[in-house]
Amino acid sequence: MVSEDSVFRAIAHPARRGIIGLLAISARSVKELTAEFGMSQSAISQHLKELKEAELVASERCGLEQRYRLTPQPLRHVLQWSDAYRSLIDPSGHVWTLAPASHATHQQPAKR
Repeated sequence: MVSEDSVFRAIAHPARRGIIGLLAISARSVKELTAEFGMSQSAISQHLKELKEAELVASERCGLEQRYRLTPQPLRHVLQWSDAYRSLIDPSGHVWTLAPASHATHQQPAKR
């Protein structure tokens, strides 16, 4: 079973989050992923390795290439963690301020 820390470590990098987003749409090869990012094929392969270690992606051989697909089950760790903060968002999706309420009420009016 994959650890919560490995999932958070894997999604910490913006390129890996981008890869997850693309793989959520459809399976892709390293070559297809490289075309979407301004980085080398070896850099994309390294990011895929990190995602694979966190069990966020799986691959299968399709002809001459490996096709990578998202395996979203480990993202449950992120959802479980973020659920603790759900009360900070109202039903219409507005995010409440994280500043203490007393700070907002004690502001001095601007001097003229």
